Amino acid sequence: MIAIRGAITVDSDTPEEIKGAVKDLLCSIKEKNNLSQDDVVCIMLSSTQDIHSFYPAKAAREAGFDGCALFSSAEPDIEGSLPLCIRVMLLCDGKFKPCHVYLRGAALLRKDLTSRLVVALDGPAGSGKSTAAKALAKHFNILYLDTGAMYRACALKCLGCGTPLDDGNAVKKVIDSIDLKIEYDCGRQVTILDGKDVSEEIRKPEVSSLASRVSAFPCVREKMVEMQRKIASSMSCVVDGRDIGTNVLPDCEHKFYITASTSVRANRRFLEEKAKGYETSLESVEADIIARDKRDTEREVAPLRKAKDAVLVDTSDMTEKQVLEYLVNKIQEKI
Repeated sequence: MIAIRGAITVDSDTPEEIKGAVKDLLCSIKEKNNLSQDDVVCIMLSSTQDIHSFYPAKAAREAGFDGCALFSSAEPDIEGSLPLCIRVMLLCDGKFKPCHVYLRGAALLRKDLTSRLVVALDGPAGSGKSTAAKALAKHFNILYLDTGAMYRACALKCLGCGTPLDDGNAVKKVIDSIDLKIEYDCGRQVTILDGKDVSEEIRKPEVSSLASRVSAFPCVREKMVEMQRKIASSMSCVVDGRDIGTNVLPDCEHKFYITASTSVRANRRFLEEKAKGYETSLESVEADIIARDKRDTEREVAPLRKAKDAVLVDTSDMTEKQVLEYLVNKIQEKI
């Protein structure tokens, strides 16, 4: 069973306005979700108390949505709530990604759905920013752009070509001709390098350790930043990395700097690598994290740092659920 939400406002409390608004809303939901009448099991409507000249459920029936259960109720009178508003929830058979619809003045209720929502998360390795970014993208039903995967792909390319990472010209030659594409499959980012899906290969420890070195080259960052900005300008997404809020998307409205103590970050990364079957030790992982922090914060081009307008989030003593709730609340405060 899938739940699809929506809302619409009317200009005045008249039967004609209510009938037209309900029809527009339901037909829009039906079209955007590619629904048939038989897919809809139940339609539940509610309206603010300044709407009383016509039942929204009756308007739905007259609009042709009469083959399912219909329910209509009045909302409590809450100070500051959006006036002349009709809300709806459709319960439908099937398995698909629902497209929620908010029309007219009701678009203000869900700016994350009705306008482009871009969230930037920066922070050091092992801080939990990628986990938080994925959960946030899932919560808002938008795309997650893993910029780290892009730099890892560059590192994998250099590794495969035997490119010396102390030779900037050699690195530039490889990056100038790199065939890198970012695709999405059922909400999952797929990293395509030279026509091959390398989403798993780029997660190997030896590639991870090289990614920070490769990303320090201006030619690499310029090319990746161009790709990242293009993606973020065309769709709602959550973007995580080292310099998203400071360099890649400096005008982003929602910025966070995710961090944690070195020991906590090292233990998290150690457990991740151990779960994947990689042979390593906590000491070596911590040493690698310290080295990566030094490289990332001291590099000349777009170093890792907190943007002045970013919200600092220390996840050392927070669960994944607590981090998500905190981020969602901060975003909802603005929208």
